[in-house]
Amino acid sequence: MRTWRVLRATVKGVWGQGRTIELLQRSMAFAALFFVTLVPLLIVIAAAFPSRGSGIAEWITDGLGLTGEGATAVHRLFVSRGQVLSTTTGFGLAALAVFGVSLMAAVQGVYERIWQLDRGPWHAIWRQALGLAGLTGYIVLAAWSGTFWRHSTVQPTFRIVATTVGGVLLFWWLQRLLLAGRVPPRDLLPGAVATMAALAGLRLFSRVVFAPLLVSNAISYGTVGTVLVVQTWLIGVGYTVYGGALVGSAVVRARQEP
Repeated sequence: MRTWRVLRATVKGVWGQGRTIELLQRSMAFAALFFVTLVPLLIVIAAAFPSRGSGIAEWITDGLGLTGEGATAVHRLFVSRGQVLSTTTGFGLAALAVFGVSLMAAVQGVYERIWQLDRGPWHAIWRQALGLAGLTGYIVLAAWSGTFWRHSTVQPTFRIVATTVGGVLLFWWLQRLLLAGRVPPRDLLPGAVATMAALAGLRLFSRVVFAPLLVSNAISYGTVGTVLVVQTWLIGVGYTVYGGALVGSAVVRARQEP
């Protein structure tokens, strides 16, 4: 009975608070900021380290479960390394950093609303900058994990462990960082695990729905069709990032109820 009460309270809490924080709208804003900031930044990183693959393109194709024509369509979205390095300026990188901090500020705001905390002080912007670096580093790790021991029996296991364990640690640390330690670390772990479980579910869903949709859109509408599918997938990523934290918060509150 105790387990059933916790489960019922968790579902009720997720549903009610999800409507309160406007989860879908927040996820759409996440996708827009992600595409404006992290995608260009990761393209620059991939261009600077060509031996490690194409970075963001590999991460997106892996997340969407793309092969063949779908993977080719995503790779066409990104310009060549030479063009990236020759056109990148200090002002452009500074602009990306500003928008990237805005992305982390948006994530922080949602986390604070989920845990019903007051807004953090403005001078704690260093936390958002550090969070941006951590998120960027994880995506780079996830993209490059497929280049180590390629075509060996160890490689798939290494990639799964690196992305899964690294993801749980990232989202546990990211919540603790952006919430400035105002929530006990043990209470943040369920949200990190739920986030990675949701991302795994999104990957399976993407293989069934987004992968064939991207191929058909690329044929029908060209690059625009590919961008629309990728942007829709990023909305799903935002939904899982926020939804995972929401589930974790609801689980903790349900357990604390008498």
